[in-house]
Amino acid sequence: MSIERLYSRDEPPAELLIRDAHVVDPRAGLDDRRDILIAGGRIAELGAPGTLSPPAGGDVLDAGGRHAFPAFVDPHVHLRTPGQEYKEDIASGTAAAAAGGFGAVIAMPNTAPTVDDAPVLRSLTDAARRDARVPVGFLASITRGLKGEELTEMAELRDAGALGFTDDGKPVTSAGILRKALQYQRLAGGVIALHEEDPELSGDGVMHEGAVSARLGMTGIPSISESTMIARDAAIAGYEQARMHFQHLSCVESVKALAAAKEAGIQVTAEATPHHLTLTADVVRTLDSRFKMNPPLRTEDDRRALVDALASGLIDCVATDHAPHAHHEKEVPFEQAPMGTTGLETAFAALYTELVLGHELELAILVERMTAGGALYDLPVPVIGPGEPANLTLVDLEAAWDVGEHGYASRSQNCCFHGRRLHGRILLTVAAGAVAFRAPMLAEAKLPA
Repeated sequence: MSIERLYSRDEPPAELLIRDAHVVDPRAGLDDRRDILIAGGRIAELGAPGTLSPPAGGDVLDAGGRHAFPAFVDPHVHLRTPGQEYKEDIASGTAAAAAGGFGAVIAMPNTAPTVDDAPVLRSLTDAARRDARVPVGFLASITRGLKGEELTEMAELRDAGALGFTDDGKPVTSAGILRKALQYQRLAGGVIALHEEDPELSGDGVMHEGAVSARLGMTGIPSISESTMIARDAAIAGYEQARMHFQHLSCVESVKALAAAKEAGIQVTAEATPHHLTLTADVVRTLDSRFKMNPPLRTEDDRRALVDALASGLIDCVATDHAPHAHHEKEVPFEQAPMGTTGLETAFAALYTELVLGHELELAILVERMTAGGALYDLPVPVIGPGEPANLTLVDLEAAWDVGEHGYASRSQNCCFHGRRLHGRILLTVAAGAVAFRAPMLAEAKLPA
């Protein structure tokens, strides 16, 4: 199946009545209890609780007032295909996405080989049509082999299905190369997304440069490594009148640089991750390598600035930067471990627990930001409304669970929220009109029509 450069396996369209769900969809102006009738994979009707009849031969689920949201969209995941399937693959990664309430994800190209030519990209879209449980979009690399020296054939990659371009995992250090990429992007279409980091400032750093790194005796990564590159690249985007997206912001200085760019009318967007929105460098004192990621966890002031920017809309969306690693790769001394944490299965629950229940963010705003990621790449935004494709997730906000207690749908277990008690359990995910995930407790709710 392919929809607007999204690819997934063909599944039977959902025939389903969800009774008495508390629907929260800020874009549709909904915050009330409704019956949701899904027929032929589309939302056929919304009605007052108990007023709608089930589709012929379909299922009936009694939500009992549990919450229904538009399915989340993650614009930044690593599915490790091709070449690193021992960490994750399209089937396991999209299973994790579905278990986390995501109806679509966008995969990064820093694989082995890099997604830097059309045949590799076409092999991925074919694999997604075969294996993906939720629709997947793909970004191709800006430069060949992520080396920052030679541009890829962007027009050919767009024709092969690329949503946009990024060298994620590495910055585009050459201003000249980036300028040329933006010029080609205007012709080819798509969006340039950037991992912002000055390698000379980051050096061999393994965590945030600050009080904790000093106490631990570890080499730090200063926040200006990120923010100075954002300021530079925003200026180039403004000069070229091009679109640009900043990935995984982590600090106050980057928020200020983003605000200045938007105030100047430059076409920039940005994302923040659940771990940067909820955790700080203090957790690195444990030397647990699950807390090692790039950009690193920073200070409480940085975390608060990110939350405020997300709440105001300055930061446009949430992205997990789901980065799976094998157990043996993370089970080494902190300095030697690879950067990255998984996040698809915990994103909503972590943000709901820490920010909504912590009175830092409203639930409706969280839902809006978690469903906005696809719009950055001109994808349709999921909406719960009659006639719309069925893309929704059913969540029990009262349910508490311990992360990892029953394992993970992901092939990897390097989750920075491992062992934490979170609130908000995903019960059902409908993606592109098909049921992609159903919790065991709901599997028994299938009733005769």
